[in-house]
This record gives sequence, structure tokens and C-alpha cells, in this order.
Amino acid sequence: MRKEGYIVLLCMGLLFSVLFGGCTQGEHEPPAAEAVSEKQTTETLKYEYETRELYAKRDENQIYGVIYVPQGAGEKMPAVIFSHGLGGNYQVGAQYAKALAEKGYVVYCFDFCGGSPGSRSDGSTLEMSVFTEQADLEAVIRMMQEQSYVDEENIFLMGTSQGGAVSAVTAAANKEEIKGAILLYPAFVLVDHVKEQFQSVEDIPDTYYLMWMTVGRAYAEGLLDYDIYEAISAYDKDVLLIHGDADNIVPLSYSERAAEVYESARLEVLPGAGHGFYGNDAEQAIDWMLEYLNEHVN
Repeated sequence: MRKEGYIVLLCMGLLFSVLFGGCTQGEHEPPAAEAVSEKQTTETLKYEYETRELYAKRDENQIYGVIYVPQGAGEKMPAVIFSHGLGGNYQVGAQYAKALAEKGYVVYCFDFCGGSPGSRSDGSTLEMSVFTEQADLEAVIRMMQEQSYVDEENIFLMGTSQGGAVSAVTAAANKEEIKGAILLYPAFVLVDHVKEQFQSVEDIPDTYYLMWMTVGRAYAEGLLDYDIYEAISAYDKDVLLIHGDADNIVPLSYSERAAEVYESARLEVLPGAGHGFYGNDAEQAIDWMLEYLNEHVN
């Protein structure tokens, strides 16, 4: 066939496809394209957010924190309260707070009273215990409920290490007010550590060195006869646990046991992750957090 004839036939075929085949495609492709576009919009939607200092109060103690408030995400927004671990501070939660605020969640990160030598909240490390931190967190919950932009029906607790254990205990004691809990390598091991160190209250010194900070008698004396798993089991709503299998401070087995104790719990394990999440591990943890939160917000 001559080259000119071939080109004519090819053009006729293309014309036929547009005139007739195109009608069939038009019935199916637009909805699919629209669905993809909607999905992409949901995944890429990011809110601007503002941050400011905000205080709560427990007895005579001022509790310092920073709140992240999404702009344009609604008049009443779901909220997450972040609790740091032993010796940490409000800045530990910054990477999570930024990611969640961009998706429309109000996030409050604060310093426990006496939670670290550099805490910006009142109180001494010698007075701090799991139970004073529970009282701090309960004061923060009340403060958050008073904020006009917070949806009181959708308040979640999130914490790392000791802050995760405190969040678990606090959620169980306030289950009507807490919609859900996200626990990152929660330090349920702290009870065993105290029982291994001290046989009785009389054995506890006025002060002693715990990992990287000095604590007081108050820290240990309330834990000698405390069953933390029994305490947290009272929380009967869904819980998300995230733990690294290379954690040499809080072994994964403590979260595995918690998953069995809870009525409803999901345990996600990060291979090779230690006590603290960074880089890809942090990004994966954030994906799990958002998935959990999106599923549980009313």
C-alpha cells in the first residue's frame, strides 16, 4: 500500500474512534476521574494553623503549653492532647502536632509539673509521680473543654513513654470525656521497675536517680502495690498502640500485653524502631494516627 493511502486509512480510523468509541468512554470515565480528583483533594488538603501559649491550672500549679489551632477547619474542631515522657517537654509532640493540625485537629502540647528539670510548668521533679501527672492531664482536659473552638465530644489523648502510660490511666478514669487514646511506646514497664528496685515503702529514699533525672519518694511509693493493667482495662473504647520492636527502654511485650487487656485495641509495630520515632517511622506513625482519628471522630 502506498504511504499516502495508509495515512488516509489511519486518519479515518481515528475519526471513527472519536465519533463512536468516544461515546462509550464518556459514559464511564468522567465518574472515575471525578472520584480520583476527590480522593486527591482529601489526601492533599492542608489547613494553615496558628500556635500560641496557653495555660491550665492544677491546684496552685500553673501548667504551661502550646496549642495548635487550625484555621478554617470549622467552628468546633476535634482535639488531641499530647503528653510527653519522663524528662521530656511540650516540644516532643511538635512533629505530631503540626501534622495533625494541618488536617484540622486542635492539638495541645504541655509540660507536666515537675516533668523535667527544664519544665516550664510549676512544680519540682521531687514531687512528680504518675498520679500528679494524671491530675495535671485532667486539669488540661477541663481547660480544653472550655475552649470555644474545641468539640467537647471529640477529645483524644496521645502520649509517649511515661506520657503514654499516664494518658492510658487518665483515659480509663475519665472514659466518658475521652473519645479515644493513641499510645506511643507507653511505659507500663515503670511499675515493674519500681517493684524491682524497692521491696517496701521503707526502702524508698527521699530522692533517687531515675534514668536521666532525680525524682523523689513520691514517684515510687504509690506504685509498689499498683496494678497499672487493671487500671487501664477500665477504658472500653478503641485504643491505638504504636511500638517499635527494637525498643530497649520499654520492650514491645508491654504493649502486647496492653492490647490483650483492652476491650478494643489495635497494636501497630514499627520494625527496627526504638524508643522514639523519627523520619520514616514518624511518618508511618502519623499515617496510623490520622487513620485512627478520622475513623473515630463523630
